[in-house]
Order: sequence, then C-alpha cells, then structure tokens
Amino acid sequence: MKFSESDLIPISALQHYVVCPRQCALIHLESLWIENERTAEGRVAHERVDRGGAETRDAVRRAYGVPLRSLRLGLAGRADAVEFHAVAGGGPEQPFPIEHKRGRPKRGDEDRVQLCAQALCLEEMLGVSVPAGALFYGQSRRRAEVLR
Repeated sequence: MKFSESDLIPISALQHYVVCPRQCALIHLESLWIENERTAEGRVAHERVDRGGAETRDAVRRAYGVPLRSLRLGLAGRADAVEFHAVAGGGPEQPFPIEHKRGRPKRGDEDRVQLCAQALCLEEMLGVSVPAGALFYGQSRRRAEVLR
C-alpha cells in the first residue's frame, strides 16, 4: 500500500505516541501545544539544525534539516542532521541520521523510535541500507549510537 502526500503523518508523532497517546492526539490532531521551559530550550537548541544547509568536516558530508518521507510507511518529517560517510570500494555514501535532543537519554524507546523511522525513510528515499544512526543529547553533549 502506498500513502498519498496528504495522508502522511509526522515522524515526530511516533515519538509523541510512544510517550503518551493522549499527548500525541492533543499535539497532532487538536493542534494544542503549550510551550514550557524545557520545550523552549529544545526549540532554541534546534535552531542550528533547523536552518538547513550542509558542511563537510574530516571527509564527512553533513546535511541539516533534511526533508524525509516514506509513501510506503505513510511518514514525513525532517532529520535534524544526516551524515554521509564514504564506503570502502567506492559505493554510494552511507547515510547516518542524527536526532538532536535537549536533555539526556531516556529509559524508554521514544527517541530510538523516531530515529529508526528517519532511517527507514532514508532507506526508501535513497535506495540504500541505513544500519545505524545516533541520538545527540544536549545535556551530555554526546552521541548515543543506535543500531538497527
């Protein structure tokens, strides 16, 4: 089954649903969002990645604010960042999505669900496997690698 563009749900809704289905409905169906100190800090922390653009450092190309979609899964959204790593033997670059989070790693799977959905969208869009990505937590300023 393929979804139409108008039927796609935001990738972020998956993260919200895992945390709390009611919260997800309020945000994504009722358009109710109340900013608080933590969400404001997260919005400010995302400003760099939300601007978009790209850079190359140490032979790794990094794109910011990358639009994503999967018509097969019915998902759409943005990756905060995607690194493209060279593959030995000259194959296509290996995409490596990075989701930025304000705080610290969570006990649940909500952040990993969001990152894995981004990887699935990249696989469909680029026709390559995305075996790993990372969650970057602002509080620790560290990445936590997530494997498929």
